[in-house]
Amino acid sequence: MFDSIIPKLPMRNKIITEDYYVDQLGFERVSTVDYDDYLMLKKEAVEIHFFKFTALNIKENYGQVYIRTSAIDEVYQSFLNKDVAIHPNGSIQTKPWGQREFSLLDPDSNLLTFGQKVEL
Repeated sequence: MFDSIIPKLPMRNKIITEDYYVDQLGFERVSTVDYDDYLMLKKEAVEIHFFKFTALNIKENYGQVYIRTSAIDEVYQSFLNKDVAIHPNGSIQTKPWGQREFSLLDPDSNLLTFGQKVEL
């Protein structure tokens, strides 16, 4: 019965959030309708929504999303080619739980982890 899940993450500044996800990560707007305090973005089958939270303390933000991919090394390299900052503790590596992963922090410290299943 369930079809999909769309995470909703906090953002302090809609323009900065949209620029990061569109210009650096390759997302696009879901709709042509512009909402003042809400942003809907997608890339292929992945959709993420953002709600305005101007009082967000980025040192206390625990927003996290895990995005599965079938081309982890290519995604990682494409972000490096665009000078996207990789999380200091999140460089690409194969984890003991059978996932090859890396992580980014967006401008509001939402953690984005990208992963692909691998055989150990």
